Amino acid sequence: NKCLYMITLFYQVSVTVIEARQLVGLNMDPVVCVEIGDDKKYTQMKESTNCPYYNEVTNLPWNDEFDDKEEEVIHSKNLLRSGTLVGSFKLDVGTVYSHPEHQFFHKWALLSDPDDITAGCKGYIKCDIAVVGKGDNIKTPHKATETDEDDIEGNLLLPEGVPAERQWARYYVKIYRAEGLPKMNTSIMANVKKAFIGENKDLVDPYVQILFAGQRGKTSIQKSSYEPIWNEQIVFTEMFPPLCKRMKVQIRDSDKVNDVALGTHFIDLRKIANDGDKGFLPTLGPAWVNMYGSTRSYTIMDEHQDLNEGLGEGVSFRARLLVSLGVEILDTSSPDIMSSTEVQVEGVPNISEVGKVEEFFLFGVFLEATMIDRKIGDKPISFEVTIDLTRSGFSVSLYASQTFRNYFHLPYFERKPCIYIKSWWQDQRRRLYNANIMDNIADKLVSQSTTLIPIKMCKNNIITPQHSIPDVYIWMMSNNKRIAYARVPSKDILYSGVDEETGKDCGKVKTIFFKLPGKKGFGAAGWTVQAKTEIYLWLGLNRQRKDFLSGLPNGFEENKMLKGPGSQSAPPISLTYTMKQIFQLRVHMYQARSLFAADSSGLSDPFARVFFSTHSQVTEVLNETLCPTWDQLMVYDNVELFGEVGELRDDPPIIVIEIYDQDTVGKAEFMGRTFAKPITKMADEHYGPPRFPPQLEYYQIYRGNCAAGEMLAAFELLQIGPHGKADLPPIDGPTDMDRGPILPVPLGIRPVLSKYRIEVLFWGLRDLKRVNLVAVDRPRVDIECAGKGVQSSLIQNYKKNPNFGTLVKMFEVDLPENELLHPPLNIRVVDCRAFGRYTLVGNHAVTTLRKFIYRAADKHANNLNTQGTHTHIHARTHTHMHPHTHKSTHTSLCPYTFIWKKKKRKKGGDEVEEEEFDESMLDWWSKYFASIETLMEVRPSGKMVYPKELENEFDNFEDWLHTFNLFRGKAGDDDDQNMADEDRIIGKFKGSLCMYKVPVSDEMQREMGFDSNMGMFQNIPTNDPINVLVRVYIIRATDLHPADINGKADPYIAIKLGKSDIKDKDNYISKQLNPIFGKSFDIEATFPIDSTLTVSVYDWDLVGTDDLIGETKLDLENRYYSKHRAICGIPSKYAIHGYNVWRDPLKPTQILAKLCKEGKLDGPHYGPGGRVKVYLKYEHLALTVLKHWEDIPRVGCKLIPEHVETRPLLNPDKPGIEQGRIEMWVDMFPKDMPAPGPAIDISPRKPKKFELRVIIWNTDEVILEDDDIFTGEKSSDIFVRGWLKGQQEDKQDTDVHYHSLTGEGLFNWRFIYPFDYLQAEEKIVISKKESMFAWDETEYKIPARLNLQVWDADHFSADDFLGAIELDLNRFPRGAKTAKQCSINMVLNEKDIPMVSIFKQMRIKGWWPFLGKVEAELQLMTAEEAEKNPVGEGRNEPEPLEKPNRPDTAFLWFLMPFKAIKNLICNQYFWLTIKLVVALLLVLILGLFIYSMPGYMAKKLMGV
Repeated sequence: NKCLYMITLFYQVSVTVIEARQLVGLNMDPVVCVEIGDDKKYTQMKESTNCPYYNEVTNLPWNDEFDDKEEEVIHSKNLLRSGTLVGSFKLDVGTVYSHPEHQFFHKWALLSDPDDITAGCKGYIKCDIAVVGKGDNIKTPHKATETDEDDIEGNLLLPEGVPAERQWARYYVKIYRAEGLPKMNTSIMANVKKAFIGENKDLVDPYVQILFAGQRGKTSIQKSSYEPIWNEQIVFTEMFPPLCKRMKVQIRDSDKVNDVALGTHFIDLRKIANDGDKGFLPTLGPAWVNMYGSTRSYTIMDEHQDLNEGLGEGVSFRARLLVSLGVEILDTSSPDIMSSTEVQVEGVPNISEVGKVEEFFLFGVFLEATMIDRKIGDKPISFEVTIDLTRSGFSVSLYASQTFRNYFHLPYFERKPCIYIKSWWQDQRRRLYNANIMDNIADKLVSQSTTLIPIKMCKNNIITPQHSIPDVYIWMMSNNKRIAYARVPSKDILYSGVDEETGKDCGKVKTIFFKLPGKKGFGAAGWTVQAKTEIYLWLGLNRQRKDFLSGLPNGFEENKMLKGPGSQSAPPISLTYTMKQIFQLRVHMYQARSLFAADSSGLSDPFARVFFSTHSQVTEVLNETLCPTWDQLMVYDNVELFGEVGELRDDPPIIVIEIYDQDTVGKAEFMGRTFAKPITKMADEHYGPPRFPPQLEYYQIYRGNCAAGEMLAAFELLQIGPHGKADLPPIDGPTDMDRGPILPVPLGIRPVLSKYRIEVLFWGLRDLKRVNLVAVDRPRVDIECAGKGVQSSLIQNYKKNPNFGTLVKMFEVDLPENELLHPPLNIRVVDCRAFGRYTLVGNHAVTTLRKFIYRAADKHANNLNTQGTHTHIHARTHTHMHPHTHKSTHTSLCPYTFIWKKKKRKKGGDEVEEEEFDESMLDWWSKYFASIETLMEVRPSGKMVYPKELENEFDNFEDWLHTFNLFRGKAGDDDDQNMADEDRIIGKFKGSLCMYKVPVSDEMQREMGFDSNMGMFQNIPTNDPINVLVRVYIIRATDLHPADINGKADPYIAIKLGKSDIKDKDNYISKQLNPIFGKSFDIEATFPIDSTLTVSVYDWDLVGTDDLIGETKLDLENRYYSKHRAICGIPSKYAIHGYNVWRDPLKPTQILAKLCKEGKLDGPHYGPGGRVKVYLKYEHLALTVLKHWEDIPRVGCKLIPEHVETRPLLNPDKPGIEQGRIEMWVDMFPKDMPAPGPAIDISPRKPKKFELRVIIWNTDEVILEDDDIFTGEKSSDIFVRGWLKGQQEDKQDTDVHYHSLTGEGLFNWRFIYPFDYLQAEEKIVISKKESMFAWDETEYKIPARLNLQVWDADHFSADDFLGAIELDLNRFPRGAKTAKQCSINMVLNEKDIPMVSIFKQMRIKGWWPFLGKVEAELQLMTAEEAEKNPVGEGRNEPEPLEKPNRPDTAFLWFLMPFKAIKNLICNQYFWLTIKLVVALLLVLILGLFIYSMPGYMAKKLMGV
């Protein structure tokens, strides 16, 4: 984990929201929000659609660790409903960066509702996501077909290995308790609290916080406790497998002002799960996890607080937390499931101790402490060893002795201090044993395998997720102040009775380098070694410690603190060595190369310091070079090493070599460091092969984490026997060297030299910048190699002619026969100024000369033309064969016969003449789209579209003329990118090299040819100025970085070549990130003065200066002189008119004749004689030969085909980060040749005007939405709405079919949609202003899709949405002939249904489903045809449609009252009617009873 302040990582996250599909909701106005951290960006709102199309790009900066849990939230808003969340999707930015090419291209993100996990899918969003860092080049994947991209389930936005159908799951994180929390505020606040309250309780109020998938969960706060107990669980609800791979666990101290992190731990879910057949869900613990961070001593301003946040390597044990993690897959169909994803906190029962507590024993011996920084060397120094917060041990405190000017060492001599610690931990050794077993397996595989990278990556991933014993920290203390530290993983020193389970460093002497903590440990100050120790460590159970000293070098006595009984079992406090060996170390420092540029001149004054044990020496200082050749032997006498002879022979101590730059003022600057082990010879061994004398080897030099050069040296450690130095092998140096006290590398070790001749081609200098504010006027190039060199001629006036007058010079030098040991060749450019002053302009070091060595067997070496071998070119014509090449088997001559064959195609086994295209209908864009496979208008033999720069395909066009960048200024550090190498380039030297042994052979004499002054550089052109017409074709730009606040840009092209500066500002393209320019520019230039072409894309602004989006630079000179003939690409066909017209002023026959003449070839010969009568056939024959020119021996090479190159656009303000790409090509025509024809018309195709006529005839089985209040029957008032995607404001409605009882609707209604269409891109082009305040119109390109919706009309409320269908006009299912044959399977099973295109069919009629069925007729007409045959909208004139014969049912209750009464009584209110009738009868009976009762009673009483 790298801190942000350690290496600041800047990334650009580009999110292209293309479209959304199947959004759940009615009558919605969706908008998409992209959120990364605290940054949010919104798309435009699309009205009244469930399938919005956006195609909007959002770019957000991001600087963080790759695996930090950032989220991308995509959701939709309805402005009338206060931003109702439709769905969201979350993904780690680090997951995107770890994906191939750092991007997801045209993938569908599945939306889900975090508030209702049972709701299922809420829709899909199609998007591109790319994360771009410095130096990353995003490659656009091959364009898939629309069919592939519309397969949502097959193109979900998911990393590899994640299943398409993910389930909801609950993640249970149980927090039990913590131990070992550091004390907070004890020095100040504790005394204040005690004075006022009278209590002295702990002042830590800890709680645990967990971050996962953008959610945050917290436990309760335990007041004043260093050992808090929570017994709580935090429950997260997220899909499984999650796209957020890590869980961040923090212990924090609650504070009223600001909570502070005490420690952080990351749980990687990938390392606690297995997705195999016998795998398991993420499972952890219950286990203790150890947390590391800053030092435990409290300070008010903790400078290492970032370490507690998990940023960087912790320097001390902070706490340990008992935690467990479990995952449960949810059944969303269960009624008891909680549908919200809100984080929950619950209580859990307490658990007992995890594992048996055992007593552990840690023992260490400090054998050596050297390379101690001299700043602290004058104070007593000791070492503290800790394994947790309280269990620590101290070594003896000593004053350091001076080793050399810069470093000190502790005078341990024979007496080595020891430390030991006893601690008690749960016995979880098995976890560490398993990790050690895997380490050992990986080590064996690495040693036996040739493919090391995958195995090494696996080895680096062997980390135990469930901790047990904390790591060991060793602190160097000076005057009781912590200075530097080293961290030793406990598993590496853990002991086991089984060798495979034992840690790799257990019971072994290990070299440990101490570093500064936190921020101090990075940068130039942190690269200095604070101390180097040789330490022996052993960790194991206390009962296993009987052999804890067995790994130490033998020959020592134990010194114990206690005397008497029981002392035997006590560990020693020191060891006294009685056995020591005397050695002589010989360091053979030969040379170094590609060192760090430490001075402002771009050079350094390097010297090396070599440290071995307590001894140190330095080489001599070599001034102003990055490739020093010291050739120096350094002898270290009387080196005392303790231990047995055999142990020292097999495992000698390491040698540390540090490279410094000597400055006249101030101390030397650190340039790099490397390590080596000497070859050891004992006194009784013979000094001879195969081990001695040692061979020179290259050692990689590192400056921080970056490579900073290589060093060539050898090291030997010779034991001094009983007879003293007389038994040592003599030092036999070369006799012809007298360097005073400096001894050269002796014979037998120094390389065997041979005499070489180096020829240098001096062509010219380019793009030289000012030096010390003064322009370079009279430059010269100095070449130096192994002490010898040559100077170029002086350029008298750099501005008028930057080329050299003398082309070739040569010198002879003694170089090693072994090519790997060749010293670098230095190129320096100096400016010769007045009064004999010379100013260094820049330099370049050619580190490897192998590619410039001439090899007689390689006729293509340096691509130099030679003579002496005859090659004949024959071309013949046949009319029944395809182009191919016949090679002769003769050895004396090399005749090549090319036979041009006319293409045929087979049909039914017989060869038939191929059908001819109507070329009048084709243009340049036909070839272009055929090449990128988006439209096969012509056979795929069009242009070659290169996905990158053309020079990358042809080795930078350095076939004979090379470009060497000249550097000046101090190189940048790996954590300071403000001074990148690109910024140090001060110019370029153009030339070449050729080296070979002398005396030369007779064959090489013949190769040198007629002009011995040119050496091996025969037949190269002159470097006199030449006038050239440069024709630049700009096709389009893609993925431009937004330059305006609306997320768009207004790009235009600017071209600069020499003094010519063209800005096409008037033709800017409004609000486009993928503009099509389609322009060509003619510029007259003079080589070499005008050799660099700069193509820039600017953003037009109405007010203020225009902003640079990005630019690309092309070296035209190398292209012009290249043997690949990059001046004009060779087309695949020869034509004299039409879209494929020949562009080159030279015809194929002329080009072929010129190439044969330059290569001294016999030919070309066209034959057989009289066979060809039409001259045009010669051109086809010649073109066939040109296309196979690389097959010609000795002089052949691949010729540049007709092409389009894709170049990245870079912005100097954002170095290394691509700001887009531009597609272009360049033609160059010499002015002394025939004039070329006019430029090819590549202007963008104008969209063709079409008119789509849609007749809605009928609907059937439409959902019945309303209930009739009188009849009670289901009915709907149906109407159909339609529009073309992107033109919602032009939507059209049919009239309303009222009171449909069966879902049947009769309309006979016509929609008319005029639109502009680009057939090549299959897009509708819409130009409109975004708002009333917009300056000009914006052009949108939208897929051609017809949307049809069916609605239920309501008078007093919003209309009800019933169903919809979207038809891709380029590919939609053929309509059913009848309503019965129409089903939803026509849309769901598109692969089984025949598909049609309205642009080919032109007219189609049928039934299509959309929660019902609709019968429609689609007719497509061009604008001209529509104008000749006009029709009216709806049923209007002209050509009105017949009015539908609808049943008159609007007032059915009035026309049929009896049926309405029957329905009311018998159907809707049947029981209510019965109840009313019964009630009326009862009331009637009661009334009659009351009425008749008095008379009846009177009759009874009176007896009447």
